[in-house]
Amino acid sequence: MDISVKAPAKINLTLDVLHKRPDGYHDLEMVMTTVDLADRIDLTEITGGIRLQSTSGFVPFDDRNLAYRAAALIKERFGITKGVNILIHKRIPVAAGLAGGSSDAAATLRGLNKMWNLGLSTEELGELGLALGSDVPFCVQGGTAIARGRGEQLTPLSPPPPCWVVLAKPPHGVSTVEVFQALKMEKITTRPNLEGMLNALDKKDFDQVCEQLANVLEGVTMATYPKVRFLKERMATFGAEGVLMSGSGPTVFGLVKKESVAFRVVNGLRGFCRQVYAVRMLGGLKENSLE
Repeated sequence: MDISVKAPAKINLTLDVLHKRPDGYHDLEMVMTTVDLADRIDLTEITGGIRLQSTSGFVPFDDRNLAYRAAALIKERFGITKGVNILIHKRIPVAAGLAGGSSDAAATLRGLNKMWNLGLSTEELGELGLALGSDVPFCVQGGTAIARGRGEQLTPLSPPPPCWVVLAKPPHGVSTVEVFQALKMEKITTRPNLEGMLNALDKKDFDQVCEQLANVLEGVTMATYPKVRFLKERMATFGAEGVLMSGSGPTVFGLVKKESVAFRVVNGLRGFCRQVYAVRMLGGLKENSLE
């Protein structure tokens, strides 16, 4: 059996860090949603172990890859003796704050659940995925949600109003671990207004969604990578109505109502940023379905 699974990127409409936990992780409170920039995962059953291939040379092909580790976890947890070839058609930039690796892992979990008739629910797959990374449970579920704890406590939300999303990634990646290590909790003076964002989503109020965009990690990343601040300023100048860094960065996204404005922003950014995309907002639960 061959199975193809779509693995969409995510953006953070809000990201708050509440406190550091005894286990060394941070308790988070985030509103996340999916956008129509996606990898595709092709799964083919083989004899024996796990083989990983990709259209990109920027991803590892061993157990450093989250999709590989997702397959290994499934095989070990359920005693699967069959093997799988994983082919990642890569479109989401690597180390970008868009959960590309986590979405690949989530797609692999969903695909193998079907391929090997495991009968696991979305919640059970999410619990498995947490062992791989904090964003994996959300990527298993997809749609739009509040994510709390390490990211595993999910509350589904209404999707954002339809719009264009312009994504711009600087040439460098960012280490999430290093960003959190540099975060000083006592220096967080402005936090996201969660209720304001929830109200905006409930009302499908595009302007209010733009007003409520907030990410407490933005200043930390910008201090080390000033190109992130530059991209954010340029994106706003070119006409994006709401602009924010996604996750720990370095990708900056801009929300735009009109297609013509979205492509004006793209054309303006391409003079100094190679990886620029104009995609549609997804935010619904159907985008994670098996193809």
